[in-house]
Amino acid sequence: MLVELRQKSQITIPKEIIVKLGLSEGDKLDIFEKDGAICIMPVAVYPKKYLCELREEIAEVKAKIVSGEQPIFDSVDALFDKLEA
Repeated sequence: MLVELRQKSQITIPKEIIVKLGLSEGDKLDIFEKDGAICIMPVAVYPKKYLCELREEIAEVKAKIVSGEQPIFDSVDALFDKLEA
Protein backbone atom coordinates (compact mmCIF):
# COMPACT_ATOMS: atom_id res chain seq x y z
CA MET A 1 0.00 0.00 0.00
CA LEU A 2 1.22 3.42 -0.83
CA VAL A 3 0.91 6.19 1.76
CA GLU A 4 2.17 9.75 1.64
CA LEU A 5 4.49 11.39 4.16
CA ARG A 6 2.77 14.59 5.29
CA GLN A 7 3.69 17.61 7.40
CA LYS A 8 5.39 16.84 10.70
CA SER A 9 6.47 13.44 9.29
CA GLN A 10 2.96 11.99 9.66
CA ILE A 11 1.48 9.05 7.77
CA THR A 12 -1.89 7.31 7.94
CA ILE A 13 -1.86 3.56 8.47
CA PRO A 14 -4.45 2.04 6.13
CA LYS A 15 -7.67 0.99 7.88
CA GLU A 16 -7.47 -2.61 6.65
CA ILE A 17 -4.13 -3.04 8.45
CA ILE A 18 -5.54 -1.45 11.62
CA VAL A 19 -8.51 -3.82 11.54
CA LYS A 20 -6.41 -6.90 10.69
CA LEU A 21 -4.06 -6.24 13.64
CA GLY A 22 -6.89 -5.29 15.99
CA LEU A 23 -5.40 -1.88 16.74
CA SER A 24 -7.31 1.04 18.18
CA GLU A 25 -6.75 4.64 19.17
CA GLY A 26 -4.23 4.95 21.99
CA ASP A 27 -2.35 1.73 21.20
CA LYS A 28 1.44 2.07 21.35
CA LEU A 29 3.59 1.39 18.30
CA ASP A 30 7.36 0.95 18.16
CA ILE A 31 8.93 2.41 15.03
CA PHE A 32 12.47 1.57 13.97
CA GLU A 33 14.73 1.31 10.94
CA LYS A 34 16.11 -2.07 9.89
CA ASP A 35 18.20 -2.63 6.77
CA GLY A 36 16.86 0.54 5.16
CA ALA A 37 13.21 -0.26 5.86
CA ILE A 38 10.88 1.50 8.29
CA CYS A 39 9.27 -1.02 10.63
CA ILE A 40 6.24 -0.34 12.83
CA MET A 41 5.35 -2.89 15.50
CA PRO A 42 2.49 -2.86 18.03
CA VAL A 43 3.73 -3.12 21.63
CA ALA A 44 2.22 -3.53 25.07
CA VAL A 45 3.44 -1.07 27.68
CA TYR A 46 3.30 -2.06 31.34
CA PRO A 47 4.04 0.02 34.45
CA LYS A 48 7.54 -0.50 35.83
CA LYS A 49 6.15 -1.58 39.23
CA TYR A 50 4.14 -4.36 37.58
CA LEU A 51 7.23 -5.65 35.75
CA CYS A 52 9.27 -5.64 38.97
CA GLU A 53 6.56 -7.61 40.77
CA LEU A 54 6.39 -10.06 37.87
CA ARG A 55 10.17 -10.57 37.95
CA GLU A 56 10.01 -11.29 41.70
CA GLU A 57 7.21 -13.78 41.20
CA ILE A 58 9.13 -15.56 38.43
CA ALA A 59 12.25 -15.71 40.61
CA GLU A 60 10.20 -17.29 43.43
CA VAL A 61 8.75 -19.93 41.10
CA LYS A 62 12.21 -20.72 39.68
CA ALA A 63 13.54 -21.18 43.22
CA LYS A 64 10.62 -23.52 44.02
CA ILE A 65 11.30 -25.54 40.86
CA VAL A 66 14.99 -25.93 41.79
CA SER A 67 14.08 -27.02 45.35
CA GLY A 68 11.47 -29.48 44.05
CA GLU A 69 8.68 -27.64 45.86
CA GLN A 70 7.01 -26.55 42.59
CA PRO A 71 5.67 -29.40 40.44
CA ILE A 72 6.43 -29.32 36.73
CA PHE A 73 3.80 -30.44 34.24
CA ASP A 74 4.34 -31.80 30.75
CA SER A 75 1.13 -30.24 29.47
CA VAL A 76 -1.73 -27.96 30.40
CA ASP A 77 -3.95 -31.04 30.56
CA ALA A 78 -1.65 -32.58 33.19
CA LEU A 79 -1.87 -29.37 35.21
CA PHE A 80 -5.67 -29.39 35.08
CA ASP A 81 -5.76 -33.07 35.99
CA LYS A 82 -3.71 -32.27 39.11
CA LEU A 83 -5.93 -29.29 39.98
CA GLU A 84 -9.11 -31.36 39.62
CA ALA A 85 -7.77 -34.18 41.82
